[in-house]
Amino acid sequence: MLPFFKKKPITGYPKSFARRLTWRIMLRMIIIMIIPVYLLFFLTYGIVKVGAFSICERVLKGEKEEVRRITSDLYMAATNTAPFIEENLDNADKMYDIMNRMLKLNPYMRSCGIYFVEGYYPKKGRLFAPYASRRDSIIYESQDACDQGNDYVKAEWFKEATSSEKGYWAKPFLDNDSAKSPLVSYLLPIHDQQHRTVAVLGVDLSLSWLNEKMQPTRAINWENPKVWNPEYQLYFFMTDSTGTLLVHPDTKRLVVENMQPYINDYNTSWGHLSVADSHEEQKVVEGVETLLCRQVVKYTDWNICLVMPLFFINVVGYAIAGIAIMFILLGLLVVYFFGRRSIKKVVNPLQQLSETADEVAKGNFKTVLPPLKSHDEIHHLRDSFAKMQQSLTQYVEDLQTATAQKAAIENEMKVAHDIQMSMLPKTFPPYPERSDLDIFGSLTPAKGVGGDLFDFYIRDEQLFFCIGDVSGKGIPASLYMAVTRSLFRNISQHVSKPEQIINALNQAQSEGNDTNMFVTLFVGVLDLKTGKLCYCNAGHDAPLLLGSEVTILPCECNLPIGVIADFKFEQQETTLERPSTIFLFTDGLNEAENIDHAQFGDERIKNIAEALISNGQLEPMQVIRHMTDSVHTFVGTAEQSDDLTMLAIELK
Repeated sequence: MLPFFKKKPITGYPKSFARRLTWRIMLRMIIIMIIPVYLLFFLTYGIVKVGAFSICERVLKGEKEEVRRITSDLYMAATNTAPFIEENLDNADKMYDIMNRMLKLNPYMRSCGIYFVEGYYPKKGRLFAPYASRRDSIIYESQDACDQGNDYVKAEWFKEATSSEKGYWAKPFLDNDSAKSPLVSYLLPIHDQQHRTVAVLGVDLSLSWLNEKMQPTRAINWENPKVWNPEYQLYFFMTDSTGTLLVHPDTKRLVVENMQPYINDYNTSWGHLSVADSHEEQKVVEGVETLLCRQVVKYTDWNICLVMPLFFINVVGYAIAGIAIMFILLGLLVVYFFGRRSIKKVVNPLQQLSETADEVAKGNFKTVLPPLKSHDEIHHLRDSFAKMQQSLTQYVEDLQTATAQKAAIENEMKVAHDIQMSMLPKTFPPYPERSDLDIFGSLTPAKGVGGDLFDFYIRDEQLFFCIGDVSGKGIPASLYMAVTRSLFRNISQHVSKPEQIINALNQAQSEGNDTNMFVTLFVGVLDLKTGKLCYCNAGHDAPLLLGSEVTILPCECNLPIGVIADFKFEQQETTLERPSTIFLFTDGLNEAENIDHAQFGDERIKNIAEALISNGQLEPMQVIRHMTDSVHTFVGTAEQSDDLTMLAIELK
């Protein structure tokens, strides 16, 4: 390991420490920044390259839209003029006026002409082709194209145009004038009233004019290699679908040369693009590594391309990356000098404060801290140590008090739990002398004390029993539970009907119920001689009857106790078959949740009960233990969320 990465204790003379710490920081910063600087260099180059692609795309899009606008104007001029030609087919001399007017209204148009089929105007001779051309900005010439011996009916373009149903941009060509001007024409068939093709309207676009308009640099001598070098020149070129040049800085190559030999991997990568596409890639063009951006001109099959040599990207990318690295190095030097100065200033008070902190760490909270004249973070740290001394002293005292209070509360909770459990039946079997009855019950509070209850006793050969669930948990619920259980015992000693017991309980619990607590309660009175069961339900879960099969005891949907004082509860009754077991429970059973928050559910309770019937295990203790084991297995490690209470009564 390098020495500046070794952990050494900060001791000794402060100046030595400051120098050593400064060098450690600087060396670590340099080592850590080697990879980021290396990545920054290539990231900067990549950003410049992406930016170049983006700029090329935007510039090319603007140039493409300009070409599209020019071609669209010529297309619209031809389309709008065609109806006038067809309306005046009976007047041959009118064609000259139409051509002159068409040329005058369209400044982008180099020339235009109407080429009639052979012998259409017998008086005009075998061929007739009124033609207008622009020689400069103010002079127009009108003539018959046949005057120069142009036998156009034998030309391939005329045959294709007369057989076409609609207009199209034809292949580029060289004009017959002395300058051999490169042109491209939009050809549109003209029809008579019988919808026969009688002529072809052609409008010509000067490729030399379009080339001069598109190129970013005008004064370039492409013939002199000493003046022009393709490695340092940004330019446009445009081709048709076959690769024939329509636009290029070297005007002598227009129409007569194909661009395919000058682009590497042309046939495999020069695929068809849709009008909405833009294609950018690195290619060797004219023998130079370049960024080539290509788009398609709308309504044509022309590819317009922008060529940017990699020289531009390399120069800009390396320059930006070099400037960034230079600033990083300057920043490191500034960090070194100012960091060392700041560290030397901070070391002295830190050393004094560290010695005092050692005393505090040994437990001497009353150690006097060193005075500081500065009002910076060190002074704030010194004040924090002072507050820490006071807080530690107070914390120790509070911790002792809280520990004593917690122990007292835990002791009181244990006493409350014991008192609550002592109020419930805890001797099972409760009536070992009876052969016609067996009972078992259990209550497991979610906290130290809970709000569930169950109770039973026998009076006049009748079994009085109940099970309930108080809203909420903890000490308030346990107090409400104790009152409810006591009222049940007192009231049931004087009345024998469950509805009277429930009504009296509801009236007593509703009066002065400022806390708005309530309890769901099921009260039953079982005649042990006849098996007749009278019961009244106050919002509690319906019990299960386990006999030859599992059935749910029908219960009315009454309100819980303590909600409305004058509510009248309805009593129900049924006769139990022998042997059968009544299984009562609180919602802590069916609503028990596992770690995935899935509930135990009524369906699982019913399935377990059916399994107990099939195994002949209807004893109350067996029923409750099987239910307890099943719900504990289902819940697993999840915390108990509610009190769990079950009561089983077997009529033998």
